[in-house]
Amino acid sequence: MSREPGAPAPAETARDQAADVPAAIELAGTLPDRLCAELIAFRRDLHMHPELGNQEFRTTLAIKTRLEQAGLAPRVLDSGTGLICDIGTRAEGDERGMLALRADIDALPIPDTKADAPYRSTVPDRAHACGHDVHTTTVLGAGLVLAALDREGKLPRPVRLLFQPAEEVLPGGAADAIENGVLDGVGRILAVHCDPKVDAGRIGLRVGPITSACDRLEIALDGPGGHTARPHLTTDLVTAAAKVVTDVPALVARRVDARSGLAVTWGRIDSGHACNVIPQHAELSGTVRCLDLDAWRLAPDLIHSAIDEIAALYGAKSEITYIRGVPPVVNDPAAAELLHTAMAARRGAASVEGTEQSLGGEDFSWYLEHVPGAMARLGVRRPGDPVSRDLHRGDFDVDESAIRVGVEMFTAAALLDAGERP
Repeated sequence: MSREPGAPAPAETARDQAADVPAAIELAGTLPDRLCAELIAFRRDLHMHPELGNQEFRTTLAIKTRLEQAGLAPRVLDSGTGLICDIGTRAEGDERGMLALRADIDALPIPDTKADAPYRSTVPDRAHACGHDVHTTTVLGAGLVLAALDREGKLPRPVRLLFQPAEEVLPGGAADAIENGVLDGVGRILAVHCDPKVDAGRIGLRVGPITSACDRLEIALDGPGGHTARPHLTTDLVTAAAKVVTDVPALVARRVDARSGLAVTWGRIDSGHACNVIPQHAELSGTVRCLDLDAWRLAPDLIHSAIDEIAALYGAKSEITYIRGVPPVVNDPAAAELLHTAMAARRGAASVEGTEQSLGGEDFSWYLEHVPGAMARLGVRRPGDPVSRDLHRGDFDVDESAIRVGVEMFTAAALLDAGERP
């Protein structure tokens, strides 16, 4: 397990669990079996009816209806999809920001290839292949348990549930949600993301960056074209495109600290129609990923400059479209410790394992530009299962016992947070 040099893992910064954390039996907010069964059925319903970003109308209605059945008052976001719901009331004179629990609710435009799952997607070329149905169900379940505690007078401080649309759509629905005021009154925010490399019953956690920045790059190169017998009389556009592909990543890598992990990777190159014709146009597209927040902020200028230099060297005109994606998710130490403490309170300190920074992107990072928070990796692998069911694959599936784990970690975090922050 790797982490940033000098950055302590949550296990090294957390308080001694035996001394400071109540035993599971003493901490309220566990998930009743009947509600757990209902949540599994809710997750399966979402899984069967996946909706793409900004189209999650059925999903939003299902969440809203269940929260209203619990006596709560959810508010749908102005876009018509996604919602927030506050639970509990603030004590007189309490000016502290509330804790928010965030879930993303959208699906992916890929087919569900699980042949033996009765809850496989019923929508062609749509699938919950990134676990957002689990994230949604986990936050919903936590909200229902916390609402029950609030009715009993056992919820010390209010908690906000945030169901966010369009995580999979760059630059992510989080930015629009923030403009819609979802962070007003929030002092800390927590989330989970399914991890098929971690066993159900466990979470992966780290202090500092846990995901990477991810942007999209589109390039058009143009020249006069000509005969392949006379490349010296025109712009050899195929060679120019090839040099952009090979030289730009190397050039960019030499203009930032190597530890930043700034990487340009190409996914598409298209040019030409005949073997003896130098084309007039070429197109390239790829991604820009970065482990470091400061380097990510420099990336557009660095990459623009490198592309222009290489293109000019071969006489090609370049048009660059740089599409900002998301910055890295950088876990706040205190928020990561809260998740560690909550999970240890429910299932013991051994249920928390260190995790590495991934090269995937997550728009939860936009919230952390405004308030401190942390994301944990929720283990969803069936213990002992030899089959790999990775994210963004049509056969992705989870051990549904992870839903209880996520719910009870969130409820513990809400109760512990109430007494932790001044």
